[in-house]
Amino acid sequence: MNILDKLQTRLGPLGDHAHYAHGYYAYPRLEGEISNKMTFNGKEKLVWSLNNYLGLANHPEVREADNEGTKRYGLAYPMGARMMSGNTKLHERFETEIADYVQKEDAFLLNYGYQGMVSIIDSLVDRQDVVVYDAESHACIIDGMRLHMGKRFVFKHNDIEDCERQLQRAQKITEKTKGAILLITEGVFGMRGDQGKLKEIVDLKENYNFSLLVDDAHGIGILGESGHGVLGLGRTVKPYATCVVMPLGKAFCGLGAIVAGKESIINIISQRANTYRYTTALPPGIVSGLKSALELVIDESWRRDKLHKNIKFFNSVAEEKKIILVSSFDAPIRTILVADIKKLLKIQNILIEKGFYVSAIRPPTVPEKKSRIRISVNALHSDHEIYLLLSHIATILHEK
Repeated sequence: MNILDKLQTRLGPLGDHAHYAHGYYAYPRLEGEISNKMTFNGKEKLVWSLNNYLGLANHPEVREADNEGTKRYGLAYPMGARMMSGNTKLHERFETEIADYVQKEDAFLLNYGYQGMVSIIDSLVDRQDVVVYDAESHACIIDGMRLHMGKRFVFKHNDIEDCERQLQRAQKITEKTKGAILLITEGVFGMRGDQGKLKEIVDLKENYNFSLLVDDAHGIGILGESGHGVLGLGRTVKPYATCVVMPLGKAFCGLGAIVAGKESIINIISQRANTYRYTTALPPGIVSGLKSALELVIDESWRRDKLHKNIKFFNSVAEEKKIILVSSFDAPIRTILVADIKKLLKIQNILIEKGFYVSAIRPPTVPEKKSRIRISVNALHSDHEIYLLLSHIATILHEK
């Protein structure tokens, strides 16, 4: 059997339905400018599936910065990997500014969060080391660990007792190999909307020697003091995070990601990360837009205030409508479990017909019988829009 024949018989849960899912359940086309109202299949929909948390995607200052950077340099520049010939003052200036913003010694700009996390894990550990990670870690973390030639242990989601058990297992191994332990978790879990138990994990450092790597894709710009992310939620966490990966495609509405930490470890990552040693650097138009977005994240704090007001209102209406949320944490991702996939897709269909575009998340993205409706709340949604959406969801969920 050749590779293609084999793959045709093992399409997986998404591939099995690709012939009718394309363009609707998978690879849908939302058209028009990024906003709360976009066009899907020729009809306007109220959109609840985008990560435009602070509403910066079409901010005139960001778009002007995008345009000016592109007009001045073009999209080809700098036309090289940063280690070779693609480094610029613009890239370095943005790194300095965002390191100051999150109060870390240094930062390095990555082209993509996904590739970045894969390479960061590969950069930090070798076969003598052990990785301990949360069971619901993002796919980029899972793929990064596939490159790891040493042991890896998973702990039940946000279960600190199980986390400690896995640290004990890891410690026994590293005592023999003379290696180290890397613990990986997330600030906010993207398929649940709950917070990683960072404070409790940091408390474990009293008895175990490990380094902490945090994915804060859904926290940076939104949570904590001045939007510093989950590390800004408590002083007890920030000093103990070895490095934090902050993808910039959510609150910052751009491309790329930042990894921030001590200067020594950022230098190691910048020298070892293969996906960036051998990748053309981001063009200045994108970096200019990110720099502008950072300034707005800092200066326009009302956007964070409005987002958190919307999240609290969403949670209160959900409680009123007897809709059970996976998490009530103050994060923009709101999820509702619908274990039966047929019912899940029925709910999505009805909501789309009613004018609401929501995402239906199902295996393999989530485990079997853990399918869910995933809703992204942003600063530009109104109370009326939130109430209307949840009223329709409640009607569908509670029908007999």
